[in-house]
Amino acid sequence: MGSTTPAIRGGAGRRQGTGRRGAVVAALMLSMALAALDSTVVSTAVPQIVGDLGGFSVFSWLFSGYLLAVTVTLPVYGRLSDTFGRKPVLVVGAAVFLLGSLLCAGAWNMGALIAFRIVQGLGGGALQGTVQTLAADLYPLAERPRIQSRLSTVWAVSAVAGPGLGGVLAAYADWRWIFLINLPIGAAALWLVVRHLHEPQRERAHPARVDWAGALAVFACGGVLLTALVQGGVAWPWLSAPSLTLLGTGLALAGVTVAVERRAAEPVIPGWVWRRRTIAAVNLSLGALGLLMVAPAVFLPTYAQSVLGLAPVAAGFVLSVWTLSWPATAALSQHVYRRIGFRDTALLGIGLAALILCAFPFLPYPGSWWQPTLLMLLLGGALGLFQLPLIVGVQSTVGWSERGTTTASVLFCRQTGQTLGASLFGAVANGVLAARLGGAGDLDSVTRALDGGTVPEATRRAIADAVHAVYLGAAGAAALAFVVLLLVAPRRFPVLQD
Repeated sequence: MGSTTPAIRGGAGRRQGTGRRGAVVAALMLSMALAALDSTVVSTAVPQIVGDLGGFSVFSWLFSGYLLAVTVTLPVYGRLSDTFGRKPVLVVGAAVFLLGSLLCAGAWNMGALIAFRIVQGLGGGALQGTVQTLAADLYPLAERPRIQSRLSTVWAVSAVAGPGLGGVLAAYADWRWIFLINLPIGAAALWLVVRHLHEPQRERAHPARVDWAGALAVFACGGVLLTALVQGGVAWPWLSAPSLTLLGTGLALAGVTVAVERRAAEPVIPGWVWRRRTIAAVNLSLGALGLLMVAPAVFLPTYAQSVLGLAPVAAGFVLSVWTLSWPATAALSQHVYRRIGFRDTALLGIGLAALILCAFPFLPYPGSWWQPTLLMLLLGGALGLFQLPLIVGVQSTVGWSERGTTTASVLFCRQTGQTLGASLFGAVANGVLAARLGGAGDLDSVTRALDGGTVPEATRRAIADAVHAVYLGAAGAAALAFVVLLLVAPRRFPVLQD
């Protein structure tokens, strides 16, 4: 596998090679920052955007449209990077993302902005998947945690700094600058990639063939099903005609996708992704991770404001502390998995996460700010032990020609889990609120009421019960990941030698 690492050309010696690799790593971190900052920066500027463009009834598609485009393109970009190399896919993806950013800055109404956000997402899928794949290409197994911990740090810093940056730009400049600042960052990343990343030529037994029919089928199927999940219970009831039509169409397209992929010479989603125990187990486990991440990310800020009575900034701090412990334990996880293996380290992390999530409903009512903050700090630490060993481990079981597809399948499952979690836990929270308040409202209406002043005691208790139920559901997702790893994943991953 040593021959599959991208060449850092200019072999004048170790120092030059290390310097070029450092430049490529800087480009990867800048590219990841583009994707990581995107949603957090935009979220704080929504009031200004709606005030300028209108379209309050559909503004949620600023996020849903972007997420859908990222998710459904991940498998396609993964396969393309295995076929044509990482560099062209990353360059094209970054260019599309920057084009989408420029168009967003010039949007004249909400419909145009949503369409241009989807263009951004088409490039964002290439950024997320290819950056993670290149991180494994550039470093041997022993050094891989170093680059992965750096990328985790990028996500952590973005989660903390993004809302503040978006608020400052919206308040003191113009919301359009939220998209324009992507241009210099992306241009720097593109220049570093073009200048310093040089992949070796690889001989192929036959000319490269792209499964465009499969790519279209995956895109259509994923788009329809994810739209059903995102909008079900929000834009229309779950059992309404639009919801049932979308779900039925999505299932039909899933059948078409399977048929097309079986006949393709080089399918976008090859069957071995699910036939190999290690990859299948990691896919399912990280799908469960995406599911459980929704509980704190979506529901904790509302809990902190309505139940604990915190201001929005303080509520954001309660959530953000897990982005501090997550990369820290991820960086230290190598010392654990080198002793007990990838699977057992991940089992330790997700087992602890399940216990921490189960502890949340036992917090005293109304409680103090430090109690959920402590739990979030511990949860981030547990998930750092869980996620990174699985990503490093599964990438180490495949060669260069399969690594892009494998990485993309893992990220696709995590993103799909998040989409499913938002729909599932939203239904759970709304059901509990309806039961406690006699059908007087759902979580969205309660959240909007937070701006109106004091929350009634009955509503506070109802919100606490709803969030407790969501956290128990997240604990169930963690338990599911534990069982999948225990029963499906091999105890020792079949790692290829560097």
